[in-house]
Amino acid sequence: QVQLVESGGDLVQPGGSLKLSCAASGIRFTVYEMGWYRQAPGKQRSLVATVTSDNSTNYADSVKGRFAISRDNAKNTQYLQMNSLKPEDTAVYYCTAVGPSSLRYWGKGTLVTVSS
Repeated sequence: QVQLVESGGDLVQPGGSLKLSCAASGIRFTVYEMGWYRQAPGKQRSLVATVTSDNSTNYADSVKGRFAISRDNAKNTQYLQMNSLKPEDTAVYYCTAVGPSSLRYWGKGTLVTVSS
């Protein structure tokens, strides 16, 4: 059974930082492309960042230079370091995993609120 469990969401002030984690189980983590999506209230879910099995990364333009995605294959965990947070970063952040079959798995999400 595949499980993706996010953690680290919180209330943070504008300009602050936060680090999200996603612990994966039930998959061969090393061959999966991992990623983060987010969904703000009233908006569609959108890509934030991805990291491939060989550590190539991709970012949405809105987060380039502020967010950093990484993975620890020994811990079956991926991370999203978020710096210089803005109110428009407020959203539920979802962990995703895509394997060789192109089947995508989703976590249940963690809420990030950026507000003073």
